[in-house]
Amino acid sequence: MQLLFPLLGYLIGSISTAIIVCKLMRLEDPRTQGSGNPGATNVLRVGGKVPAAITLIGDAAKGFVPVFAAQALAIDPLYVGLTALAAVLGHLFPVFFQFKGGKGVATGFGAIFGIYWLVGLLTVASWLAVSLAFRYSSLAALVSLALLPLYLWITTRSMALVVCGLAIAVLVFWRHKANISRLIKGTEPKIGATGK
Repeated sequence: MQLLFPLLGYLIGSISTAIIVCKLMRLEDPRTQGSGNPGATNVLRVGGKVPAAITLIGDAAKGFVPVFAAQALAIDPLYVGLTALAAVLGHLFPVFFQFKGGKGVATGFGAIFGIYWLVGLLTVASWLAVSLAFRYSSLAALVSLALLPLYLWITTRSMALVVCGLAIAVLVFWRHKANISRLIKGTEPKIGATGK
């Protein structure tokens, strides 16, 4: 039965909130506009704050719901972590959308809150601190997720959760390789600016 939770996490994660929201609100497909990324930041460019906010909430919820359900049923921490990882994988490689998904930050944050609310708060606090200091959303996401394994270890002492958290961080870093390159070159757009 425990194996059903990672499967559920992947399937829920595969629901592309950005594409669905843009379609329902009669906006351009985010995969063909702006950065081409089906995530909240690109939806903000395509349609503005309201659809972007809905997308952000939806992407976070699809990470939170399956993980919180796994926690509520007190399944083994390994499978809780695998459910979180599977939800992020679903967002990155959605089975319902030709395996072409977003970058996983909002879904990852939602999954983290599902694991343990305190870890979620620490991760979001890190994102806010870096974004306010440097005005780069991508840098804030990378720093906060790089700290995730440390936060998980301090708060849970579960090596299974730490390893799954590390895997989530690695996946998000991989999907942000273009952002990392732009950060190094100094061409990454800051929060509030236009660009990819």
